[in-house]
Amino acid sequence: QVQLMESGGGLVQAGGSLRLSCAASGRMFRLNRMGWYRQAPGKQRELVASITSGSTATVSDSLKGRLTISIDNTKNTAYLQMDSLNAEDTAVYYCNAAIFDIHNMIPRVVEIWGQGTRVTVSS
Repeated sequence: QVQLMESGGGLVQAGGSLRLSCAASGRMFRLNRMGWYRQAPGKQRELVASITSGSTATVSDSLKGRLTISIDNTKNTAYLQMDSLNAEDTAVYYCNAAIFDIHNMIPRVVEIWGQGTRVTVSS
């Protein structure tokens, strides 16, 4: 069973930076895509950024210029570099992965989620 392990969250002052990591472990046929979502208190979960195994990246328009997503396919790990953080970035950040798998000879894509890592930006 594939699991996602997030790390790198914490408390940071406004204007600071954080780097989140998400490592996928377990038996998998192919990792198609990894991404980051976030959920602030009282708000819906929103997509922050995603990246394919071929390194095609997508970043939310409102966050472009401050966030960079990357992937290391040798480690099945995605990274989210966040710069110039502000209080509005305070949220729980969740890693998401789309895994291509073959189950009982049937191909399928399975989406899995990490437990989340909390980012708090103090002003």
